[in-house]
Amino acid sequence: MDKRLPREFFERDVLDVAPDLLGKYLVRRFDSGDIHRFQITEVEAYRGEEDKACHAAKGRTKRTEVLYSEPGTIYVYLIYGMYWLLNVVTGEKDCPQAVLIRGVKEISGPGRIGKFLKLDASFYGESFLISDRLWFEDSDDKPLYKTTPRIGIDYAGEWRDLEWRFVVDEDSK
Repeated sequence: MDKRLPREFFERDVLDVAPDLLGKYLVRRFDSGDIHRFQITEVEAYRGEEDKACHAAKGRTKRTEVLYSEPGTIYVYLIYGMYWLLNVVTGEKDCPQAVLIRGVKEISGPGRIGKFLKLDASFYGESFLISDRLWFEDSDDKPLYKTTPRIGIDYAGEWRDLEWRFVVDEDSK
């Protein structure tokens, strides 16, 4: 049975998809053929042009065009000239929303995840739904979670205080 998450999973609002990704698996097939599964423990939601923390807040650009594409699309971008951060587009086409993968079991921090997964610009615009090198799989784990404000977005004014960061609550286990 294919446990890959279907398109319908990502066709929902980012504030529904983000917490539902907790406990799911991020799967990477490396060039060597090795496949690794990582259980997701932390994510952040970015929601539309009105969200001053979302890259789409400045509208459609070459960098953000993928945010306006089909749900389930990969959005990677480079920060500090060295770390590729991984996002999945959610919601409806032409309504930019995305979930940033911030943590998986064993790896904390979106930059570390990108480095370990060997992400690069070639992933930009690829679909998690059909990719043979990066996808999400379902799991039976439905962890409890807590919410906090998103990290590293002080420039976003009142948008920085929204509790759109979702973290598995290890204390509840």
